Amino acid sequence: MAARSHPTARQVRLGSELRKLREAAGLKSREVAAFLDSTPAQMSQVEAGIAAVGAERIRRLAAHYACEDEAFIDALAAMAGDRTRGWWEKYRGVLPPVFLDTAEVEYHATFLHEIVITHVPGLLQTADYARALYAYMRPGLPDSELNPRVEHRMKRRCVIEGDQPTPYETIIHECALRVRVADRRSSLAQLRQILDQIEQGHVTVRIIPFEQDGFAGMGASMLYAGGPVPRLDTGLRDSPTGTAFIDAEPQLKQLRALLHKVKDASLDPAASRDFIHRLTKEL
Repeated sequence: MAARSHPTARQVRLGSELRKLREAAGLKSREVAAFLDSTPAQMSQVEAGIAAVGAERIRRLAAHYACEDEAFIDALAAMAGDRTRGWWEKYRGVLPPVFLDTAEVEYHATFLHEIVITHVPGLLQTADYARALYAYMRPGLPDSELNPRVEHRMKRRCVIEGDQPTPYETIIHECALRVRVADRRSSLAQLRQILDQIEQGHVTVRIIPFEQDGFAGMGASMLYAGGPVPRLDTGLRDSPTGTAFIDAEPQLKQLRALLHKVKDASLDPAASRDFIHRLTKEL
């Protein structure tokens, strides 16, 4: 089992799922270590994502834990055997790890649902918009740090473009479309960028207008990434202390309920497209 100094969120998730299976089976770490002819310390490292674990060992553990969800086991084994070195690895040591973890979650997602209230979704931002946003949030950020952030954000768009784009649906509040993070020209280009993505047919956009009654979800921003099986879905929510990666089913259930509630408050895709068209004429 090779040790990792900085496990990714995906590696931590794999270890976490193995820990959940062990706990559901009512077994102690030392008991499983004895079964594998390993040590409790090594088991702790595996369940923390610090030590690697092979697909065959995943299947042995699943059988030992009496897990009968074959699709889930196959998905865990695939995660263990995945040696993908994604484009985001170029930025390791350059950008904070959360940037890389977010890109990795998006890359492996089977679908992406997002709610944004105050800013245009990252996957739909233009380079000018992203640059203005980062520069404002981090005053004095040198170009050596600003440029990689903008470049990374632009590369994230690969998941919703190309020959096999990941299904992506986003709900955007009118606030995010009207706030000028840069200038009129950049705002107009940003609205046209969103319309271009809609016209390509692989992005669904819904708008919540200011005039919508009963909308109290100004703090509802979130990203919900579908896993290869529902048990491996992931939620991402920003907070003052950083981005939280959510995998506990009770919390994921709450996020799904929030998505449905906010979606009910939004315009349908056709009306949303027309809404954005009207905004471009107002600028």
